[in-house]
Amino acid sequence: MYKYNEESVNKAYEQAKEVYKGFGVNTDDVLKKMDEIQISLHCWQGDDVTGFEKGAGQLTGGILATGGYPGKARNGEELRQDLDIAFSLIPGKHRVNIHAIYAETGGKFVERDELEVEHFSKWIDWAKKKGLGIDFNPTLFSHKLSESGFTLSSKDKDVRSFWIRHVKKTREIAASIGKELGTPCVNNIWIPDGSKDLPANRLVHRMILKDSLDEILEQKYDNSQLIDSVESKLFGIGSESYVVGSHEFYMSYALSRNIMVCLDTGHFHPTETISDKISSLLTFFDEILLHISRGVRWDSDHVVILSDDLLAIAHELKRCDAFGRAHIALDYFDASINRISAWVIGTRAVLKAILAALLEPTELLVEEEDRGNYGNRLALMEEFKTLPYGAVWNKYCLDKSVPVGADWLEKVKDYEDKVLSKRA
Repeated sequence: MYKYNEESVNKAYEQAKEVYKGFGVNTDDVLKKMDEIQISLHCWQGDDVTGFEKGAGQLTGGILATGGYPGKARNGEELRQDLDIAFSLIPGKHRVNIHAIYAETGGKFVERDELEVEHFSKWIDWAKKKGLGIDFNPTLFSHKLSESGFTLSSKDKDVRSFWIRHVKKTREIAASIGKELGTPCVNNIWIPDGSKDLPANRLVHRMILKDSLDEILEQKYDNSQLIDSVESKLFGIGSESYVVGSHEFYMSYALSRNIMVCLDTGHFHPTETISDKISSLLTFFDEILLHISRGVRWDSDHVVILSDDLLAIAHELKRCDAFGRAHIALDYFDASINRISAWVIGTRAVLKAILAALLEPTELLVEEEDRGNYGNRLALMEEFKTLPYGAVWNKYCLDKSVPVGADWLEKVKDYEDKVLSKRA
């Protein structure tokens, strides 16, 4: 396998720099902009969405992690250790995204509506030490009170009240995390509510969900500490015919309540992309949340790769000048491969797409568009696809002291041999 060295990376970068200069792009400035980009890595890739609840049962809610690759994290210390390795192989300073089921309660069972910020103190201390931000999520699946398929939209008042209390707690915890770390914590609400077959009344559950969310959001927090978000889904395992929290529902709700809406790339029709939705939402929303995943035929949450869809999202953010308005997180879980590799592959893919977008000479495209010369615009779009952004990416990795090219695979293999292979 080819080994990059500092001299070859710098030489290739200088050549690429000249090419981009010819199109009016300053690559040094672009690399500085990359320092402003933060990706929120999802902790649940490290343990297959198991969490740390005492007596945790089967994964439910239309979520499925397939495969049995050895070495998954079994507790918070192992999960954070694995994240440390992943972060060491990813250029830049980023964030971590945790679910409520990753509370550490000292071996005691604590019901989800009784969680407190103290149960996440180890996460906060770790993030503070590493200089990371934390994002948060209520967990409304894999629980006896979610077995009916309905939580916040349940007709059962006791079930509904329990989940309302839980989400209220997560907002309180998220606000405390944001205050402690000095960076806003995004608390993203996703629920599994829906029906496997055709419901007789679709409206009733959506009216209940609206009222539940209104009750949850009654308590106001400073936006410098907490940012609320809601996430839609088209369908899932066990909710193929009807999902209460559809895109239309949450888009309308978020807009009317002045909160953020989340677009998950795996939560729409398999042939539907979210890139075109970004400019529509930014017309009305100050900020949006993106959960980057990769659906294959269905909502299967495959590891993110540098696909046309991913590049289209990054280019849309660049062309909308919206990187400062978009919170970007990862959301997938693959138990069939080394879990650290999954984190690194996905995060580096997203960062590559963003770098390619930032390097695009967008102004030249706009000039041709304003002239009405759409042939030139299309021709330039095609030419820009082969500009040497790979050389700039290698320079970025070198400058950030992370492995260039595929050299990071050796680090993961070494960690697997010394640490992961020894886990039962």
